[in-house]
Amino acid sequence: MSRKKEEEKKEEKIYPSLVLGLDISTACIGVSIVYDDGVKEPEIVKITHVVPKLPSKIKGIEALILRKKIFEEDFLTTIKDMGITECIIEAPLNYATGNSNTQTVTQLVQFNGLLSEAVYRVLGIVPTYMSSYEARMLSFPELLSIRKFNKKGITYPYSHIRKAIDDNHLVLFGDFPFDCDKKEIMMNCVREKYPEITWVYDNNGKLKKENYDACDSLVCALAYINTKKYGELNPEIVDCDIEKVDSSDAGTGTLIKYSMDVWGKKYRKQILIKE
Repeated sequence: MSRKKEEEKKEEKIYPSLVLGLDISTACIGVSIVYDDGVKEPEIVKITHVVPKLPSKIKGIEALILRKKIFEEDFLTTIKDMGITECIIEAPLNYATGNSNTQTVTQLVQFNGLLSEAVYRVLGIVPTYMSSYEARMLSFPELLSIRKFNKKGITYPYSHIRKAIDDNHLVLFGDFPFDCDKKEIMMNCVREKYPEITWVYDNNGKLKKENYDACDSLVCALAYINTKKYGELNPEIVDCDIEKVDSSDAGTGTLIKYSMDVWGKKYRKQILIKE
């Protein structure tokens, strides 16, 4: 790459932007608007959700079209003069998995298309899509690690973990059991990073489900901003220390400590394999 192109790329990364993040479901749309000047930590301008309610008798594609209309009128038209520069949307699944079925997946894809058209028409922006895995990894790369547990919740043996370290096999949520609540983990990360956010609670003092949609939209926006700032994510294990431990608190076993470098920042990790 020529020096001129490198300078242009650098200028592009630090150019101030106002990013709209969307997490779309047919029942609720999580929304975030985040300002980034390329230097300071991204600033949340707005984080909320839109619930496009309709009479239960309206079904199918008509319901999706009317929900799109509600989102457009209640939200998009209110921000069209804010100067939004980019829009990032969490990509819908294109196949059924877990509790989802083919019809639900099809509706989500259709609704994403409708809202993408609305964003383009109202804001003049072509949306970018990002998978939930990419969004979570790129927004909070410290969640990457060597996979610690197998599917039964048992810590892998030393030989398995050592090979994973040698292979630089870092995965998202590797410190957590396979059945961990990923949405709750992301919510905790966002609440720690942005304690000033006011969330919505129900009458029992519990976080409402809509908060998680809003959180996911913010995660998308932060991930997009990070890729603009730092480029492609290439996490690397840069050192590893192994020691035997024998204490009343930790018990007896092998303690593996390793450092992970992500975009020039080091994260220290450790795994205790008990004997």
